[in-house]
Amino acid sequence: MTDPSPPTTTAEPSGEPASTTTNNPTTAEEEEDSSLEKLQEEIRKMEEEAALLAHQTDQLTKSSSSGAGASTTSTSTSHTSITTGGGNASSSSGASAPKRDKCSIYVGQVDYSTTPEELLAHFEPCGTVERVTIVCDKITGKPKGYAYLEFQEETSVQNALKLDGSEFKERHLKVVAKRVNEPGMGRGGGRMG
Repeated sequence: MTDPSPPTTTAEPSGEPASTTTNNPTTAEEEEDSSLEKLQEEIRKMEEEAALLAHQTDQLTKSSSSGAGASTTSTSTSHTSITTGGGNASSSSGASAPKRDKCSIYVGQVDYSTTPEELLAHFEPCGTVERVTIVCDKITGKPKGYAYLEFQEETSVQNALKLDGSEFKERHLKVVAKRVNEPGMGRGGGRMG
């Protein structure tokens, strides 16, 4: 009787054995079945995770559309802010954005060492300040030299505009009403021929 063919070993160029091949067909089929089962199990797990993520996304979408989880993101800058007064979740919703813009001011020429609390103290005589946002560079985290303040009432904005040119930390502040970006107005707009 002859023995089945002996296993053969192939060597890598480095001289170390890389793999052992057995000429036994049942072992190769078992290995394929085993790896196929592993792949099917991984696919099943991935499908479960995808279903869970889809469910969580739906929940987030529903909660953010009701105003409970609304958030804002900034693409080119980060900011430091302080919120005071009666700021609530409903003031973060998209429906009140035009009202917030009418109650907001831009403050330029802000000293780089200024804190939100210092700006709050400077503008508090104008009216109740809801939020102070000092805009910072996204990469370095250092202030860019301007800020936005949101007041509770539009009349406070008119009072704050009177502080245009006022001295704060040995600098003359530039105070103007917050500019509102309008869709379709902005960059580009080359000639139409």
